[in-house]
Amino acid sequence: MQQRIKQPDVYKLQPALLKSLIGLGDAATSELEHSLIHLMKVRASQINGCAFCQHMHANEARKDGEQQHRLDVLPAWREVNIFSARERAALAWTEALTRLADQPVSDVCFTEVTAHFSEREIVNLSAAIATINAWNRIAVGFNFAPNF
Repeated sequence: MQQRIKQPDVYKLQPALLKSLIGLGDAATSELEHSLIHLMKVRASQINGCAFCQHMHANEARKDGEQQHRLDVLPAWREVNIFSARERAALAWTEALTRLADQPVSDVCFTEVTAHFSEREIVNLSAAIATINAWNRIAVGFNFAPNF
């Protein structure tokens, strides 16, 4: 697929908007574990079909020490026992907020995330999820290609 608008051009066309998105992402993730944020970003990008973001965030996760086998089974995280309870709650929350069109966010999902995160952390996690979903939509909409 050909890029509709080249990645560098998007940044040039609307630098304030992109700077704001980066700022929101940085603020949202500054108080959460990097490993958790990597998993959340990769999982949301998988759901949204964003190859560019999947590739970028999986590479970042590996550079920060994430194990490849955990990334390999991330789409089936419920089926394996290699993710902590906190990671599982974050992944469920990520899926719920990313798939809003499929079903409402359940009270069960919210109860689970509150068992492992403070209210402040849930706000941060939710903003981080919103941010990666925004980036996914930009990358998918303009056909950004992974840098292999």
